[in-house]
Amino acid sequence: MDIEGRRRSSNFEDRGRGSGGGGGGLPVGALMSVARLLGFKGVLMVGAVLGVGYFLLPSEIKQQVLGGLQGSGQGTQGSGSVCQASPGNGKACDFSRVVLASTEDVWTAQFQKGALPRYASPPSAYQEPSLVVFADGVATGGCGNASSAVGPFYCPRDKKLYIDPGFYDVMDQRLKAPGDFAQAYVIAHEVGHHVQNLIGATDVRVKGETQNQVSVRVELQADCFAGVWGHTARASLKITDDDLKEAVNAAHAIGDDTLGHSSSDDYTHGTSAQRMRWFRRGFESGDARQCDTFGVANYGEL
Repeated sequence: MDIEGRRRSSNFEDRGRGSGGGGGGLPVGALMSVARLLGFKGVLMVGAVLGVGYFLLPSEIKQQVLGGLQGSGQGTQGSGSVCQASPGNGKACDFSRVVLASTEDVWTAQFQKGALPRYASPPSAYQEPSLVVFADGVATGGCGNASSAVGPFYCPRDKKLYIDPGFYDVMDQRLKAPGDFAQAYVIAHEVGHHVQNLIGATDVRVKGETQNQVSVRVELQADCFAGVWGHTARASLKITDDDLKEAVNAAHAIGDDTLGHSSSDDYTHGTSAQRMRWFRRGFESGDARQCDTFGVANYGEL
C-alpha cells in the first residue's frame, strides 16, 4: 500500500490514555450476560478469545460485554496523546486516518449509487463514522466503558470505531497476521459493521437459526464489505497482490476453526475458508450487493 499524499480523515479522535475501562477486567454483570447468551462453555470461550481481542467476538456479544461494562467503573477522559506516545503509534494513527478517509470516499459513492443490499430504506447519504484511538481504557457514547483488552470494536449507538493502536502488534505477534493491508482490513471490517447499522442488516433475524448462526452471517458480510472497499481503493492506494495476501491471511487467522473452536455450533464469525471467501467475493466484485449473506437461504452454503 502507498498512502503518500492521500487524504487524512478529520473524523478522528485521540482520547489519550484512559482509565482502563474500570479496571481492565470483565465484570460479573458482563459475564452473566454472556453466560445467558452462550452457556458456561461460552463463557470459557469468551475468556479465551478476549486474550486475542474483542475483534473476534460476535456483534451481539460485543454489545452485551460493553453493556456490562457500563457502570462497572468510571471511564475517564484520557490524558496525553496516544498518537504522540511513540513513533510507532504516530505511524499507526496516520495510517488509520488514511484508511478511514478512503472508506469514506468508497461508501459515500456506494450509497449515492444505491449499490447496497436491501433490508430497509437506506439513508440517502452515507453518514461518516468517527475513529477513536485510545490506550488502556475508553468511555463510549452509549456502549459503556472498555479496556484495551477488548480490541477493536464498533459502537452503533455513537457510530464510532474504537481501537488501541497496540492491537496491530497483537495481529503481528499473536495472530501471525502482519502487514499494513491486514491492519487496513481491521478498520474496513469495523466500518463494514457501521454500514450494516445504517442499512438495517444488524436487525435481520433468520427464522430457525441460532444467534451464533446469525452472527456468522453478520461477520461474513462485514468481511465482504471490507473487500468491496479494498477493490474500490485498489488503484488510489496502490494495493498490490502481496497486500491482498496479507488481508486474506488475516481473515484466515481469525476463522473460528483456526482459533480452535471444535464444534461448528460455537462458531460466531465463520470458518477461515468462509472468511477468506467472502472477503475475496467483495474484493473481486467491488459490488456490495454481492455481500448479501442473508440472501443465502441455506446456512450451510455460506
